[in-house]
Amino acid sequence: MSLINCEITDFTAQAYQQGEFKTVTKQDVLGKWSIFFFYPADFSFVCPTELEELQEYYSAFQKEGAEIYSISEDTEFSHMGWAQQSEKIGKIAYPMLADPTGKLARAFDVLNEEEGLAYRGVFVIDPEGKIQAYQVYGDGIARSAQEILRTLQATKFVAKYGDKVCPAGWKPGDEGLGTGTDLVGKL
Repeated sequence: MSLINCEITDFTAQAYQQGEFKTVTKQDVLGKWSIFFFYPADFSFVCPTELEELQEYYSAFQKEGAEIYSISEDTEFSHMGWAQQSEKIGKIAYPMLADPTGKLARAFDVLNEEEGLAYRGVFVIDPEGKIQAYQVYGDGIARSAQEILRTLQATKFVAKYGDKVCPAGWKPGDEGLGTGTDLVGKL
């Protein structure tokens, strides 16, 4: 079942962000582009490399008008402890959402029920709260922040120019393709 164009569920989650705890709700997500970035667990091996790379690109996501929300089945206290113990995680400026009951992971269909951990899912959510792009990866495969950023940019391009699409290899500044019948059989 595809989650494309599905509206995200109503939620309230505790989060850790730069030394403080805060509450994040669906209302906080609406009105801007968002990246929901599920990862299996704090204090793990591949996860910190992903979160660190997202931090390196954080200003580029913000320039695109998007907020990043990393999400795991850990508590906000675990996120805080990880940030205090790891120099790399301590630099993260985006909100780290706690999902200890798996409510968000279930809503996005990324919860591995047997292990109680989220799969590596990444979701691009539009300002209306609808999922416009997503990918789910196996446990040992890290995601590329650069590709997530490109996907966000392509999604925004298509939203802005509904009559144009992004071909393979599209990047910001490229024109995109029209979808008229004049291209049928010529590509």
